[in-house]
Amino acid sequence: MALFTERGYAQASLDEITGRARVTKGALYHHFGGKRALFEAAFEEVEIGVVARLADVMPGERDPWEELRAGLEAFLRVCLEPAFQRIVAQEGPVVLGYQRWYDLGERYTFGLVRGSVQRLVHTGRIEDSVSVDVLARVIFGGLSSGAATIAGSDDPNRTSVEVGEALERLLRGLRDG
Repeated sequence: MALFTERGYAQASLDEITGRARVTKGALYHHFGGKRALFEAAFEEVEIGVVARLADVMPGERDPWEELRAGLEAFLRVCLEPAFQRIVAQEGPVVLGYQRWYDLGERYTFGLVRGSVQRLVHTGRIEDSVSVDVLARVIFGGLSSGAATIAGSDDPNRTSVEVGEALERLLRGLRDG
């Protein structure tokens, strides 16, 4: 994962990867099938870490709005991390292809977003005039776009604040009807 984070997929050579890992190319191909599959494994490792961190602040036991806000704040912190920026937000869609990147994101972080929206609807905090699934996908899309915006920014810290403010406004609109 370190080489993909430091250099990016295209610049991380198989020789460097196998050298750092102290394995042969044959072993890499045996376990992963190639560089792209290794990148996908690195992508999944980052996403699993993100889900674990978000789940810690979103246990489903507090006010659903507080949890959603805590999850948003934690996600924005994750968006500032080099491995997330490079592997998930920037290179994931290019290396894996948009559909595979989207499917993996949905497998991991979408479930947390959907769960939050479902709790908000279930507790009557937002209207159920739009399906939970559609609303969760729109919010998830905003988070994904925000992550890419932060990762591509010359000033990720400032952009993270702006993305956070924009997402807060959207969420307030849901809450306030």
